[in-house]
Amino acid sequence: MTTSLNRTETELPPPVGMLRRLLKHPRLMHHNRLAALVVVLNLGYAYVGRPLTDRSLGHAALADLALAVLIRQQYVINLLFRLATSAPTHWPLRLRWTLGKVYHFGGLHVGGALAGAAWFLALTLRTTDGPLRAVSWTLTALLAVIVATALPPFRARHHDVFERIHRFGGWSALALFWAHTLMAAPGPLSLAVLTLVTFSVALPWLRLRRVDVRTERPSTHVALARFDHGVTPFAGSSTAISRSPLKEWHSFANVPAPGESGFRLTISRAGDWTGSFIDDLPSKVWTKGITTAGVANIEILFTKVVYVATGSGIGPCLPHLLAAEVPSRLVWATRDPRTTYGDALVDEILAVQPQGVVWDTSRDGKPDMVALAYAAYRDFGAEAVICISNKKLTWQVVHGLERRGIPAYGAIWDS
Repeated sequence: MTTSLNRTETELPPPVGMLRRLLKHPRLMHHNRLAALVVVLNLGYAYVGRPLTDRSLGHAALADLALAVLIRQQYVINLLFRLATSAPTHWPLRLRWTLGKVYHFGGLHVGGALAGAAWFLALTLRTTDGPLRAVSWTLTALLAVIVATALPPFRARHHDVFERIHRFGGWSALALFWAHTLMAAPGPLSLAVLTLVTFSVALPWLRLRRVDVRTERPSTHVALARFDHGVTPFAGSSTAISRSPLKEWHSFANVPAPGESGFRLTISRAGDWTGSFIDDLPSKVWTKGITTAGVANIEILFTKVVYVATGSGIGPCLPHLLAAEVPSRLVWATRDPRTTYGDALVDEILAVQPQGVVWDTSRDGKPDMVALAYAAYRDFGAEAVICISNKKLTWQVVHGLERRGIPAYGAIWDS
């Protein structure tokens, strides 16, 4: 079903008050608030803990770097989502609105990494022992490189380089941290924390598997990959796959079909790796770790939701539309949907979303996605909007709605 709705036909509600509008600004998103909270707590520790000894500096560095690693562990992520989404829908909307921001947990990763690197630099400046000093400065330099290449400007322009430095640099940093700790006469707590961090890093790789994949190519823009190797993931989770496990990994939303084993991935052309995948369909790929909860899992916090997607953003939405655990309404804008994604997939979507909006951008032009999202939210009586799109449009929809007092959610790229 298509629509010709545009801004002139849908009058958006006025923005909320100045203070609430300020708190909804992207620069003050919960990701940044969490990162700032970690830094502030560390500054508080530095103030109340004076004078700081070498041991307290080391403990602070280890605690923060452990936080940075453990908060990204797949089991921890799934636990965070489970806890946040356990709130019943009769709780106040304001509270559920905040709990839905659980996917901003990456702010803890960023804050922990920055604070841990700063504590370790302070410890290194006080180290006088020759061999220990050499290890300290090597590790400090490595942490500086990891932090610098993880900054959004570098990460956006050189993502493959960032990923490899983060992986191999992170492993090297962990080995150096072990060496530093053992040379500095560690206590049992330090050894226990380091052991936990090491296990956390190794755990996904202990589940490394090369599995069969059946692929079809509805168009030169999309590949549909089907897996059935004994894993049927939950709706709203993602799987990381690779053709060269030590080089790069790419995560895609799992699309399990109700009552069927296995799952599908929708892979759209969005760079060299996806382009190579579509042009040269593989028969086997690598997977590691476990399926991990994604943004749209927060849907169960609300009585009704609107899904807003563009292009291949339909992939993360589709499992929730098929499962129909929460009443939902779809707004999907894409180019030539049947030509690009195939009749079977489009018919599958329309079968579960007969009242949904499918906007063909090649025929009707680019729509005002904020207006479309608000119209669906208003007409459907929804409590929240979940947007799956590119970074620019996601923030346009999320910020455009939240500044008008409407709970809205979308993936972030800075964690």
